[in-house]
Amino acid sequence: MQVAWIKADAKAILAIHEHVITNNGRLSVTHNDYNTWTLVIRNVKMEDRGVYMCQVNTDPMKMQTAFLEVVIPPDIIYEETSGDMMVPEGGSAKLICKARGYPKPKIVWRREDGREIIARNGTHGKMKATIVEGEMLSLTKVTRSEMGAYMCIASNGVPPSVSKRLKLQVHFHPLIQVPNQLVGAPLGTDVTLICNVEASPKAINYWQRENGEMIISNERYLMNENESSMYAVQM
Repeated sequence: MQVAWIKADAKAILAIHEHVITNNGRLSVTHNDYNTWTLVIRNVKMEDRGVYMCQVNTDPMKMQTAFLEVVIPPDIIYEETSGDMMVPEGGSAKLICKARGYPKPKIVWRREDGREIIARNGTHGKMKATIVEGEMLSLTKVTRSEMGAYMCIASNGVPPSVSKRLKLQVHFHPLIQVPNQLVGAPLGTDVTLICNVEASPKAINYWQRENGEMIISNERYLMNENESSMYAVQM
């Protein structure tokens, strides 16, 4: 009894019995026992995908076909994917993420801090979602609250999924808010003055007296700044 292996879609005979006749060093055939033949393909490549036929020269001839699917885990195409971006507040940003793999990877976007992504368009107004699908993430009328890191994640069912981190920097003029514009204190007591500053890029902050004299830290004045977000500090 002779067994032949055939690449059916290419109509190419690969092996007969235990002899490989195709010019492909990655193929081998093993005959494990009386009635078991195995076609081994080492270091599988995309070109190996297709229909394979095992044919037995009995009378009548018997055969069995099987389809070999070759899968490739996703990989980010860095040269076609956006990097960190800076936009003015009120402007637009288009973040692009491309990936290769087989099957074709699905790409989703999410914010690193888990907050919602805001998509705006003329017809449907404003839409919020924690996950957005697609190679391109379009952000319009960007606000300072959308500043931060965005994750582009590519997956196709073949592990592992891959991701790239993109940082969106939103620039705007400094804004100062004073919770209490008038603070009273008895003579000889301590008093705390608070100023909330929002700025991007980060502002240089300082205190000064009404006559323009800059205040420096000493035994009388104690100054500190506490960051409450990427762009906000409390003085």
